[in-house]
Amino acid sequence: MTQADDDEHDPSTFATARERLSADRADTLARAAALSRDFDGIVAANALVAVDDEHDPEGGSTAFERAHVATLLARAREHLEELDRALERLEQGRYGRCEGCGGTIPPERLEVRPAATTCVRCASDPRRPPHPD
Repeated sequence: MTQADDDEHDPSTFATARERLSADRADTLARAAALSRDFDGIVAANALVAVDDEHDPEGGSTAFERAHVATLLARAREHLEELDRALERLEQGRYGRCEGCGGTIPPERLEVRPAATTCVRCASDPRRPPHPD
């Protein structure tokens, strides 16, 4: 068993990873809730006025704002799914293992991208299909 394998099974490493993932999840949930409120506010404000995007000088920016917030909300929801999958991998003892090569994902990468599923080498390999991390 290597030092990296020992670190993976160390309870403090497990706890640190869980804390990092949980904190990221809480932040993402709060961001998604705020974006959802913003989106609902934009839709409600537009419902109060007859918006004709083609002739209203503000119509284009309102449509852009709505689309922008919708995109940010979709990204937040996708990130929540990634975090949930990372928590599942943690429970199953697979967290920190590269799905590409099976090697260990460096702790520094997991600090920056807690839901990462690949090591830097596999993530940057142009022959591999794009991955969400």
